[in-house]
Amino acid sequence: MSYISELDVSLDAAEEKELKKNYFRKIDVNLNEGAEGNPIYLWYKYGSEAITKVQVSFNTDMTHGLSNAGYQKIAKNLNAGTGGSNLFLWYFKGSGEFDTPIVDISVTTDAANEGEKFASDWERVSCDLNREAKGNWIHLWLKRKEQTYICDLTAADSSMSDIKRFKDGYIRVDEDTNRGAGEANVFIWYRQTADPEKALKDLQVSINKGQYDDYEKQGYQQVDVDLNKGTEDKNVFLWYKKEGSNPIKAIGLLLNEDAVKEYPKARVTVILRNLNQGNKGLAEYLYVYQ
Repeated sequence: MSYISELDVSLDAAEEKELKKNYFRKIDVNLNEGAEGNPIYLWYKYGSEAITKVQVSFNTDMTHGLSNAGYQKIAKNLNAGTGGSNLFLWYFKGSGEFDTPIVDISVTTDAANEGEKFASDWERVSCDLNREAKGNWIHLWLKRKEQTYICDLTAADSSMSDIKRFKDGYIRVDEDTNRGAGEANVFIWYRQTADPEKALKDLQVSINKGQYDDYEKQGYQQVDVDLNKGTEDKNVFLWYKKEGSNPIKAIGLLLNEDAVKEYPKARVTVILRNLNQGNKGLAEYLYVYQ
């Protein structure tokens, strides 16, 4: 079976020509759509050695763990010419317990087209590839060899242990839950399994003391990292249960208001509790697909 085995990016016509020469296939969606930047395109190649994880970095701290855990960086800024975040794609070829081969890859530029992707077993990369560039909301989507489920969940307010988390098979949700709040960069992390019996079955968010107490009483397990670390809010936490019959297939963050409205139409649950409520950060919501 063929898998997605290589990724690359073109910043100009000369690079496009070279990639075609080397049998890469182009995804004909401008990654700078709607922004003032170079037309940038993602390219891929099929092969026998599968890419199993794709990550995005938008600051220097995010890069150290990736490079030291064996991820391959595509050293071409996806926001070239826009003034947006310096965005880079990274990929990894693993064969461990938490690695499932990627067999297809695509890109969306409109929230209205995102919800239907979940029903066709696509997995969304949370970071907007036009981050801070003021263009369309651009998202990368991955399709795996088989259906995967979320089996482990954690969060981190420091990059100190990124290498270990990546080596332990975790995927980082590449958007800061504190975005715009001017405080610590906080990221959610998860691992995947192909076994639905090992999956988390329920996921919730508390944004105040009352909700915190309720989930604690109901026997939920807490992810003990404050998603608003450093702000005045001290009760923004993730909670989960492994008991139940409806395994969680995907989670991620939404900052696009249109996506917050569109996702429920596609039976994707959006937890309508703003992770940055009460501070100056951007409105962010967690989605859960089961």
